[in-house]
Amino acid sequence: MTAVLVLNGPNLNLLGTRQPEVYGTKTLADIEADCAAHAQTLGLTASFVQSNHEGVLIDAIHAARGVHAGLVLNAGGLTHTSVALADAVASVEIPMVEVHLSNIHARETFRHKSYLAPVAIGQICGFGAQSYIFALDALAARLNAT
Repeated sequence: MTAVLVLNGPNLNLLGTRQPEVYGTKTLADIEADCAAHAQTLGLTASFVQSNHEGVLIDAIHAARGVHAGLVLNAGGLTHTSVALADAVASVEIPMVEVHLSNIHARETFRHKSYLAPVAIGQICGFGAQSYIFALDALAARLNAT
């Protein structure tokens, strides 16, 4: 099976209790379980990393080279601030889908800018936990096309 890495950034460990009106009531463990099950239906295996530390996410992206065929990345607030994460994704040359639970384009202005979008094969936002499932579908389609 083809391996993919699902990365989650700062504060996503608080899903289910953090602003459920914005981010929903599913926990990160719920989302990971849903992703693992859906990935199997797509012929993928999914691994998961969550960190509140930018460097840990960068290290996980670097370690993905040669191990994972694709990335799903919800960088949380780092989406709007981290050139380093974008550089890490670009440097490993692994297709990445950017994911957000909420519609970042309908929120505060500072959330409209994504440093990851230019290095992503696509961006999925606004569909809650289902955004991850859509991202896996898109990633599988890209991997199967190459």
